Amino acid sequence: MPTGTFYNGATSKDFVGPEASMKCSIHYWTDHGIAGRGVLIDYRSYAHKKDIEYDPFERYAITWQELYNCGKDQGIDIRPEAQGGDIKVGDMLFIRSGFVEKYNTSPAEVRKEAALRGFGDHTNEQHQWAGVAQGDEMLDWIHDCYFSTVAGDAPAFEVWPKFTEQFLHEYILSLWGIPLGEMLDLEKLSELCKKNNRWTFFVTSAPANVPGGVASHVNGIAIF
Repeated sequence: MPTGTFYNGATSKDFVGPEASMKCSIHYWTDHGIAGRGVLIDYRSYAHKKDIEYDPFERYAITWQELYNCGKDQGIDIRPEAQGGDIKVGDMLFIRSGFVEKYNTSPAEVRKEAALRGFGDHTNEQHQWAGVAQGDEMLDWIHDCYFSTVAGDAPAFEVWPKFTEQFLHEYILSLWGIPLGEMLDLEKLSELCKKNNRWTFFVTSAPANVPGGVASHVNGIAIF
């Protein structure tokens, strides 16, 4: 970040070293947990249905327009309620892009090769993952919806490597302080949503109680 600050005005000194503080510690969330209405945008199922071919282990950007079209196919308007859509203030966003599906159906060697890109004998390669596109259109949507959390099954949530100068992480985490989840297993959730033709559900998450921690497993449950 150009400002050198994180959410709540925290700097690198607040996280490591003798001046480390609890300004952005993960453990505060354990005081009350995280709970609310979840919304699943099942882009992977939509892509299969519409013959949109891409590899979740490769660089592929899912644009806002594609998410909007996916939501429309599911029967939901992913615009914020204030703009006539179905997204309510505080909703928890989940986007299924297909990483877990690809991982679960790939041979061990394929999974290993994908994970080792950029390491060891694979330093000439680079991590590549499908994910949400960067850009003002996506940022405006996330901001205007006032999501309380955003998450997906992709390793980086956003497409990697990025296509623009922006990182969604810088805005979602550092500027807005919104929890961002990655590598969630949304496979059974997808099946249940399709079975019931219902894409909203109750979600609970109990982050790790680690004072000074900067991240946590989701430890989440979706309830219909």
